[in-house]
Amino acid sequence: MFGLFKSPALSPRLLRLKDSALFDSLTPLELKIIDGLMHERRYLADEIIFDEGEEGQALYLVMSGRVIISRQFGAGREIVAELSAGSFFGDLALLDNAPRNAQTRALDNCELAVFFRADFMGLMETDPVIGYKISLALARHIGRRLRDWMTGKPQLEAL
Repeated sequence: MFGLFKSPALSPRLLRLKDSALFDSLTPLELKIIDGLMHERRYLADEIIFDEGEEGQALYLVMSGRVIISRQFGAGREIVAELSAGSFFGDLALLDNAPRNAQTRALDNCELAVFFRADFMGLMETDPVIGYKISLALARHIGRRLRDWMTGKPQLEAL
């Protein structure tokens, strides 16, 4: 009888989503809805995930492996960040389709969960509570980055 009201156990993938600052306020049922919208992608070490100047269309969540973010600087590339499992990047693409301001590539073989802007916009219409929670987390994340930039702190999740 008591098991009837127990929250469902979360799969390793759902636990990874729950551990992300972007989705940590979601309930297990809401996480399952988000998981259904995620697209799984695998990249080999040194493979480019997206390039500087490309149109942003999705946010990426690192499920396993590591990625490196860099941007053109003079004749070479400047490393902006190295991200590992649980980190996300490309978050501004949920808001608009502006060109990417950096390149991201796999540092090792990695698995990413991809959340496309079109799916996020659809979610905002069909389930505004989940959309609100994600939007608030996204706004807080962007606000933290802006405050860090203004105070000269290093950018950990710069894109």
